[in-house]
Amino acid sequence: MTVKEIARLAGVSIGTVDRVLHGRGRVSPETKARIEEIIKHSGFTPNPIARGLKRSRPYTFAALLPNREEDSGYWGQGHTGLLSAAEELVPLGIKTEIIEYDRYSPESFQKAVSAFKRIQCDGLLLPPIMPEESRTLVQSIQGKIPYIYYDADLPGTEPLCVIGQDAFRGGMLAGRLAKLLSCGKNGSFGVLVAHQEDYHILRRRDGFYEYAHQHGLKVFQQQGVDLEHPEAAKGLIKNLLDTHDDLLGVFVTSASAHRIAEAAQELRKTNHFIIIGYDLVPDNHRLLLEGHIDAIISQRPETQARRGLMHLYRAVVLGKTIPKREEIPLDLYLPENVPPLHASHEKRSPAASVTP
Repeated sequence: MTVKEIARLAGVSIGTVDRVLHGRGRVSPETKARIEEIIKHSGFTPNPIARGLKRSRPYTFAALLPNREEDSGYWGQGHTGLLSAAEELVPLGIKTEIIEYDRYSPESFQKAVSAFKRIQCDGLLLPPIMPEESRTLVQSIQGKIPYIYYDADLPGTEPLCVIGQDAFRGGMLAGRLAKLLSCGKNGSFGVLVAHQEDYHILRRRDGFYEYAHQHGLKVFQQQGVDLEHPEAAKGLIKNLLDTHDDLLGVFVTSASAHRIAEAAQELRKTNHFIIIGYDLVPDNHRLLLEGHIDAIISQRPETQARRGLMHLYRAVVLGKTIPKREEIPLDLYLPENVPPLHASHEKRSPAASVTP
């Protein structure tokens, strides 16, 4: 079946069918559903190479993400997943541009946005971890360029799909771990929040608090903590131990549990406390294996980024229906089940990435 035949059966123009297939422009929900139903039963699958030739230019997707070394290398893992998917799409005539920025600099993000807007782009993959800046960006492309989120959500916006974990449930899991690892001892747990502007980070905190409330755990919060610099982490641990003599442990809501573990190695010999963190980045992985971190919740950033790019391909190029949300399981690693740590050699393809 051709696009022309689908348009005739749906009682619409070819252009309307094309907008549904590309996931761009405004089409009423009723018309979109009617066209998608016809496509579903006809078995229609667009030929991405033929469509790219017809368009006179290849399909181009863009991914905006933080510099790969930031957040203890967390974004480098997503970068690896993106390159894996981008290489699969190259034979289909699809180009991927990866634009990196400094997540701690609004100016750097704006430069990345400017680079993105210079590209004739058919779809965007974005972790919306700078909420206000990300909101401004997606509002400027709404209805023009389809976009998918990974790693986090941004309430009040309309992405094609959100890929990530349920952050609240992740916090609940961390609370359960705190209760189990404390082995019935009485004392307090500190929740360390470094990125208080991040919606998903705050949802992890809220989940931990909810579990603590349900099960009678004593909890306090430290917001806006500096976990990027070793000396700051040492000062934070000393302050926590000085002001909370009943400290049982800490929950680090970001990828920086290794900073706390490194700062506390000597202190834990005489004053042991539990360290629960997020993300199996190399330093967390190593310290978990060595027993200096007690538990890590992993969110598979490589898988998230890869699936995000492939979902853009399915939705925009193939015109397939994709899920509004894809939830990533909460992977739990303890010293007893964490896999061996292997040196990673990230690939960087100049053809697949641009930097403003």
